[in-house]
Amino acid sequence: MTARARVRAPELIGKGGWLNTGDRQYTLADLRGRIVILDFWTFCCVNCLHVLDELRDLEEKHRDTVVIIGVHSPKFVHEAEHQAVVDAVERYEVHHPVLDDPELATWKQYAVRAWPTLVVVDPEGYVVAQHAGEGHAHAIEKLVEELEDEHAAKGTLRRGDGPYVAPEPVATHLRFPGKALALPDGGFLVSDSTRHRLVELDADGETVRGHFGAGERGFADGGREEARFSEPQGLAFLPDGRIAVADTVNHAIRALDLATGVTTTLAGTGRQWWQGSATDGTATEVDLSSPWDIAWFGDRLWIAMAGVHQLWTYDPGKGTVGVAAGTTNEGLVDGPGDEAWFAQPSGLASAGDRLWVADSENSALRYVDLEGAVHTAVGTGLFDFGHRDGAAGQALLQHPLGVTALPDGSVAVSDTYNHALRRYDPESGEVTTLATDLREPSDAVLVDGDLVVVESARHRLTRLRLPEEAVRVAGRAHRTQRAATEVAAGTLRLDVVFQAPAGQKLDTRYGPSTRLLVSSTPPELLAEGSGPGTDLSRDLVLADGVTEGVLHVSAMAASCDDDPANEYPACHVHQQDWGVPVNVTATGTSRLPLVLAGMDEQG
Repeated sequence: MTARARVRAPELIGKGGWLNTGDRQYTLADLRGRIVILDFWTFCCVNCLHVLDELRDLEEKHRDTVVIIGVHSPKFVHEAEHQAVVDAVERYEVHHPVLDDPELATWKQYAVRAWPTLVVVDPEGYVVAQHAGEGHAHAIEKLVEELEDEHAAKGTLRRGDGPYVAPEPVATHLRFPGKALALPDGGFLVSDSTRHRLVELDADGETVRGHFGAGERGFADGGREEARFSEPQGLAFLPDGRIAVADTVNHAIRALDLATGVTTTLAGTGRQWWQGSATDGTATEVDLSSPWDIAWFGDRLWIAMAGVHQLWTYDPGKGTVGVAAGTTNEGLVDGPGDEAWFAQPSGLASAGDRLWVADSENSALRYVDLEGAVHTAVGTGLFDFGHRDGAAGQALLQHPLGVTALPDGSVAVSDTYNHALRRYDPESGEVTTLATDLREPSDAVLVDGDLVVVESARHRLTRLRLPEEAVRVAGRAHRTQRAATEVAAGTLRLDVVFQAPAGQKLDTRYGPSTRLLVSSTPPELLAEGSGPGTDLSRDLVLADGVTEGVLHVSAMAASCDDDPANEYPACHVHQQDWGVPVNVTATGTSRLPLVLAGMDEQG
């Protein structure tokens, strides 16, 4: 049996209490005898949503030995609201217990540094592995199988039903709708995301004409009842009259013919894009990653590829897709498309010479010009957000998911986590508030001078008259509440910890199997050590005179089955991006460990 490091697991603490347990509160002692996987997540984070999907098969296959506990650890103020967590658990079909930890108590106890992070606790209550980022489901399943054998032999494994108790279903016409499209006859098509279908409504926004899709998660073309979607979001007309659909969790772009009711696939394979995958080519042969919204701009369909922090395009004439802007690095950087950074772009709107972008994790409003360059209108980056009107340079949003072009050249922003509809006027450079007391608005469409807003968490469309004078909000500013890491001046040793899963080794057949990219905000924080490389350890030199900032670290490792007899071993990619706030102090650490997979045995 493989020897492994073990550390006693801290208790599970969360002021918000437990969800999906029938109101029962749990401790680690209650789970003794089971293999516990703690999934530290927050519902704004698309990478966390990817991990939820990765874990579904493992959760089903090992349901009598494994208990997955989602530890909800908020980034944004809105995510600390208990009802918002309740909504997210239903919205994303989380079928395991969730601990609502609004004050990050358990996050701190487990020294977590990034969303998502997975921690494996053995049946005796010891932490035996930690994994940050995506792509770890295979490794964790191998570890689970080892732990099952080991603890069955020791008599410390307890099989049986887990603590999950499904909540009562609620009957509504829509359930957490995502985006809407105004139809030529005055009706609407709405992506009914949690029910994995599209719903056609009359002009009143309430009466259901019909639906497209079987209403169950899946990936299949066909007629109204045969087609299957998985959490669809954005909708846009194509020049031929069909409607393009961002089929988010299927990592695909679909096309619906309203006249026949038939859905086909335009782009994507159903597989998630990983570093090293093709970034252009025949549309149905290239992997995509969580396309969240779409819009026709110029001569092609633009795709907000939230899962990789990029914008892609689909060319229907050539039947191809390709990257248009973004590097896959997460952050806010303007400039030419191939140099710009985004953070989970989730809303698009075409307006003449600009493609507007709701860049959700940056709490920003951005736009792309006709030359493909990226500009920021509102927002400062990953860690600053709030609800403040006024000059765009100091105005704040909170995780907007939608943007709508208005007739006067301004844009309406669905400011999702502020429960508000905001307006940005490019002429005056001012941000104002059009409406408040919405509930997680995720999109809006212009109809006869009114805005029809998708109130996602109220499961409805709401019609608003555009006010002549906007409401003025003086301001609430917030920063992400994670404590900064205190580091010493001078040289800081960065160690990304990666241990290949049991039965695997680093894949070096075609060169280095690891990648590390480091940068900082502000850039002046690092005197040396920024840029790409293949070694997962690096000495960073902090510049004199800069006392705080954020280190941006992106790491990837590829491992393959270690069996010389297998000519075509199965390989797996593990990757994660960290944004680590740091303060330079006299008593700070000189080593920064970030666990990609395994245990930091120097910690």
